[in-house]
Amino acid sequence: MAPHTPMPSINLATNRRKGNNMQFSIKTSPQYTTWEDMLAVWQTADDIEVFTGAWNFDHFYPINVPDTTGPCMEAWVTLTALAQATTRLRIGTMVNGIVYRHPAVLAKMASTLDIVSNGRLELGIGAGWNEEECNAYGIELGSLTERFDRFEEACAVLQGLLTQETTSFDGNYFNLTEARNNPKPLQKPHPPICIGGQGPKRTLPLVARYAQHWNFMGQGTAKFLERKSQLDAECAQIGRDPSEIWISTSVWVGTDLAPGEVAQLAAKQFDNGVNEVLLYLPPPHDPNVLEPLAHAIAEIRS
Repeated sequence: MAPHTPMPSINLATNRRKGNNMQFSIKTSPQYTTWEDMLAVWQTADDIEVFTGAWNFDHFYPINVPDTTGPCMEAWVTLTALAQATTRLRIGTMVNGIVYRHPAVLAKMASTLDIVSNGRLELGIGAGWNEEECNAYGIELGSLTERFDRFEEACAVLQGLLTQETTSFDGNYFNLTEARNNPKPLQKPHPPICIGGQGPKRTLPLVARYAQHWNFMGQGTAKFLERKSQLDAECAQIGRDPSEIWISTSVWVGTDLAPGEVAQLAAKQFDNGVNEVLLYLPPPHDPNVLEPLAHAIAEIRS
């Protein structure tokens, strides 16, 4: 196989705004599914130009289902395999729970996968929340305050290791001494960091400080506009242009909605200032849902 040409150094937010702001990605949770079905969906989406990205999630147990004892594949193993099975889609995990991996290890993983994927990675991160998983695996989740204190330290560690030759850090949760992360990722200054959430006290200030992409994990136009206004204010406090931050939301693609209805729900998100909609495809995963969705999306974009 011929080697890929390395992706040039770009600013993701700037680059995306050169095209159509009404962008669509897919999200497939690796739970209650098979590898073959997920692979088929991602490869089909890779061949349909209207889809610009694809995401999975980072959990060890199924979530948002009555039975959490069922199958759930690990995020980074599947993401790496899917990166090799696709060529065009931007890829990521929405989002990685910092509680599961030391941020220095996560930085190394992200740099490597950015190289392996030819500069297509987006690094989704969050504080973590799943008590069931943590209790079962003996992972210390901590109080809400402790989770976000740890998350804030992790953001600083990640930024340092992704951009600096050496990083030293002395925190309550993480301590690094002239730590190296070589080779660096292809994207410069680093793969876009996506922070998911909507909390005004801790999450939004961290989005303003560290993120190039904000995923609003919530429901309702009023709530979104309120949180967007708060994010703008946080950016103003530190002298950052909020338009530098790419914004995404999600739309659930269920059997009760026709493709045209899904597209109309997405269109309303764009009216509110969203740049990208993640189409959440629940299992069982079927690549045949993508072509009708693509046609419906093309109609609202025309």
